[in-house]
Amino acid sequence: MTVPSDLGTPQAGVALPPPVELDGPVPFKVAATVAPAAVGTSVLLNPGTTPQISTGHLSLRASNGVVYATRRLSDGSTLDLSLDLVRPDTGEVLPLVVYVPGGAFLMAPKDSAVELRHFVAESGFAVASIEYRTCLHDATYTEGVEDVRAAVRYLRAHAEQYGIDPARVGVWGESAGGYLAALTGTTNGNVRFSGHDLEQVSGDVQAVVDKFGGGDLARVAADFDAETRDFFAGPENSIAWYVFGRGTGKTFAEHPEQARQANPATHISPLTPPFLLFHGTDDHLVSPSQTHELHEALCAADVESTRYVLDGARHGDLGFLGDLESGLPWTTQQVMGLIVDFLGKHLRG
Repeated sequence: MTVPSDLGTPQAGVALPPPVELDGPVPFKVAATVAPAAVGTSVLLNPGTTPQISTGHLSLRASNGVVYATRRLSDGSTLDLSLDLVRPDTGEVLPLVVYVPGGAFLMAPKDSAVELRHFVAESGFAVASIEYRTCLHDATYTEGVEDVRAAVRYLRAHAEQYGIDPARVGVWGESAGGYLAALTGTTNGNVRFSGHDLEQVSGDVQAVVDKFGGGDLARVAADFDAETRDFFAGPENSIAWYVFGRGTGKTFAEHPEQARQANPATHISPLTPPFLLFHGTDDHLVSPSQTHELHEALCAADVESTRYVLDGARHGDLGFLGDLESGLPWTTQQVMGLIVDFLGKHLRG
């Protein structure tokens, strides 16, 4: 079975990465129905689709294919993990934003969301888009967070080379990448998630942007129809694989403590940085309640958190299903302006 590999926000005029081949059925499902989204203490937006962001107003310098870590896989082979860095072509020392792409935990295409990344870079940031290990590398969420931290550490260690301020680092992710960004933020200072890359360098981050990411993965389908809930309750889906390991046959109901440990909310601490979360009310891939529950948990722990709910917006990355309109609310000046303002407040201050 072929799984399209572009699960990031679709960008007009950008070629999609090649599909990924899998043996057997596709291990994810798009819901037929979505329950009304909880708003609570979140902010409801009606962004529409215009005006859209534009780029190309500032000269940028790119460093592509930079290997930040090498991993040994379960089959004995090695995998080079790389990143693409883009920044304004100036001599200014800039805050760093690490972009973590989505991909249903099956792939991590660092070349996705090009226009979004360039927009943030043109707003005065160095932006690195990273690869990380997925289910197809027999990895779980702990390895994913280790890879995000390894990229942060590598760039901090090479801050002078890339003109980065090592004290000002944020992480920004979409979908599966939003989940990993959230878990990276809530596990600041947590040895279990620190990894062993450049251990003398901090892997902590100072701000988190989570766009339509998962949280309590045992409930990722909580807002969906019964058939979709039953699918994700079983063992043969990429959500279960990324928590328990592919081929283990484990389910969330049978292993609640393992599921709890995979939830970013479990690890909130005084070291957790400010959060900015987004979700669409018509998201058919990740239940909108996922970011709602995380936002409420952050607020209850007195961690600064702001959540925006986009009325009528879908998951933002349904271009792989031919829905090229789904990304438009997410690429408006209003939504991207909120992201740039948040990053500026917490990484430039």
